Amino acid sequence: MSGILDGMRVVESSAFVAVPLAGMTLAQMGADVIRFDLPQGGMDYKRWPVTTSGESLFWAGMNKGKRSVALDVKCPRGREIAQEIICAPGEDAGLFITNLAAKGWTDYETLKARREDLCMVSLRGDRHGKPAVDYTVNPSLGFPMATGPEGSSDPVAHVLPAWDCIAGNMVVSGLLAAERARLRKGLGQFVDLTLKDAAAAMLGNLGIIGEVAVNGTDRAKAGNSLYGAYGQDFVCADGRRVMVIALTPRQWKNLMKVTGTEQDMGYLAARLGVDLMQEGVRWTYRAEITKVLAPWFSRRKVSEFSSDFDKGGVTWSQFRSFAQALREDPDLSTENPMFSEIEQPGIGRYRVPGSPFSFAGIAREAPRPAPQLGQHTEEVLADVAKLPEGEIGKLMDEGVAVQPRGDFRLAS
Repeated sequence: MSGILDGMRVVESSAFVAVPLAGMTLAQMGADVIRFDLPQGGMDYKRWPVTTSGESLFWAGMNKGKRSVALDVKCPRGREIAQEIICAPGEDAGLFITNLAAKGWTDYETLKARREDLCMVSLRGDRHGKPAVDYTVNPSLGFPMATGPEGSSDPVAHVLPAWDCIAGNMVVSGLLAAERARLRKGLGQFVDLTLKDAAAAMLGNLGIIGEVAVNGTDRAKAGNSLYGAYGQDFVCADGRRVMVIALTPRQWKNLMKVTGTEQDMGYLAARLGVDLMQEGVRWTYRAEITKVLAPWFSRRKVSEFSSDFDKGGVTWSQFRSFAQALREDPDLSTENPMFSEIEQPGIGRYRVPGSPFSFAGIAREAPRPAPQLGQHTEEVLADVAKLPEGEIGKLMDEGVAVQPRGDFRLAS
């Protein structure tokens, strides 16, 4: 393994999106990430989407490049071994991320008693200790009420687990910040983060809290329009739909030039008595701008203007389904060095992404498959927990530790 974090060892106890994503992000930057699971798998081991044989494509996607240890942490010896792995010695070890912290065995105070300089990041639901997921955080903060067709009163829950994705990368940031503090001061650190706080912070950072508190307004639904500037979807002559953005003055000028609407927009601005070079003005009069542009798109197929849009610097894209995107977008193909075809045990060969980061002077590492459940149990118990061979065999016999039979050498 090579990468910017080569030599770092991180232990992960997790389920679902945020913390598995954090572990995978670290693994794809070169860290040795060890996750431990129950012998039968955790809560997300069979999470959809799944193959026709029931193998989780979600689990495989979130755990690429990690090592897997299967332990029965419901029994005292299993929990003790997990603690030994988390708190194993080494200046690049003693790093733990989790959203499953359990008082009495994976809480910070318990683990700190084993390793004083432990760096731990714990993600919780909310600050009151209640569980939360994206689909509960989003409604509580108002985003679904501002999403959907203009004039509708129905909430629209977003398909992307945005706060999980953001919180996952915040877990990475928190862990690296804690480790840097340890390197400088020799002290461990406990980082407490909640999913709802990650979302609530962005609610304020994006100016939405201020919009309500200062202006006394509640954001209304605006369909596919880009709030605060001009961005709109259009149906073309071939039935395809495109999104066109004019957020900046340059984007606005390029759009008018390529569509040949400079004169019409000039007439519109004069009639309204406004300056359409101002993004807030374009937002206010978006309906009138759309009336000028819509006939242009309705008379043309996407293939008739796509090249001109690209050459003319227009900011735009086509609306696609996931399947269409996979078929049509070269950025989702192996033309993009982030993607590779790999053989995932139990699933087969398909295209997966590696790290989106490209570090100068360090070759981009191809993505590695997710481990089979418990695939690395024996080696981690020996190399990290430092258990003798006889004890490992006994633990296997008793079912405290589990490793599947077979050859699990991973193709890349």
